Amino acid sequence: MELIGEHLVESCVATEVLKCIHIGLLCVQKDPADRPSMSSVIVMLASETITLPRPSEPAFFVGRFVAEQSQQPSSNEGVCSVNEIVKKNESIILQ
Repeated sequence: MELIGEHLVESCVATEVLKCIHIGLLCVQKDPADRPSMSSVIVMLASETITLPRPSEPAFFVGRFVAEQSQQPSSNEGVCSVNEIVKKNESIILQ
């Protein structure tokens, strides 16, 4: 499971982790009316047989790009930053 840290994978139950992620997605729906109440969340977490509703598509997506060793630039040329901050020579420079 890519969403769980390597050191936790063997000590957790995958179905429980997925259930928690699913409920978490329900709790951050764009429209507050689509979000479950806290009492509903408790019921969802406690139940082993409840069918969870499908969350709608997120209002936004925060992604992460991890470059492999071979893809990392050898010089500062080609370095880019989404938030306009880059690390150069061990000091942070605002662009």
